[in-house]
Amino acid sequence: MIEISGLSKRFRSRAVLQRLDLTVRPGAVNLLVGANGAGKTTLLRIIAQLAAPDAGTVRINGLDLGTEPLRALAQLSFLPQAPRFHPRLTTRQVAQYYGRLRRREPSAVDAELARWQLTDHLQVMTHQLSGGMRQRLALAVFALAHAPVLVLDEPGLSLDPFWREQLQQFLTDAAREGRTVLVATHLLGEWEGRVDACHHMQAGRIVGELPPARLRAAFAEAEGLPLPDREGIE
Repeated sequence: MIEISGLSKRFRSRAVLQRLDLTVRPGAVNLLVGANGAGKTTLLRIIAQLAAPDAGTVRINGLDLGTEPLRALAQLSFLPQAPRFHPRLTTRQVAQYYGRLRRREPSAVDAELARWQLTDHLQVMTHQLSGGMRQRLALAVFALAHAPVLVLDEPGLSLDPFWREQLQQFLTDAAREGRTVLVATHLLGEWEGRVDACHHMQAGRIVGELPPARLRAAFAEAEGLPLPDREGIE
């Protein structure tokens, strides 16, 4: 579970988060949606302790991120929007490094590389991978943690439709195992009818939830945008 209370963050004169409250419960796939500039990435970076709030608390599975950061972060696996790897390391070297960091057996590393169909690219240096393959490597590394709390920022942007489907199934399975899943995304059409909860963010606050079965129309209505046509939008 992720429990956030009174979270605030300013960058100079701009208030990015304004006393934000949010509870993300386990056993469900949760989306975080909002217009550009709503504060989604800043919120996720604070949850992953890549940025510090000005006020408020974050608790991960009951552990206060401010007072028990190491124990809290041990519960978490975070996938940033644009993951980067050392350009001169191969796919295998990157996966093995993170496997050792997470104290996973070599067989677990091999299993994740196979899950994301990277076994034919083990000797390829990461700077030579396509954007989609690099994202699949990031997902393999992300999955290696086997953490109870999963937080992802726009994980599907570099993936083709087949791999977006695989990602959604992976996260659905994780939620059904009882893990906590939070995904920030703009790709509402990809997730419509496939999530359990959708938290709507505006101007640095959570302002409500959108119905998972009609994400695009509900988001357009809430943001005062034109309604999507019958073909739908992302």
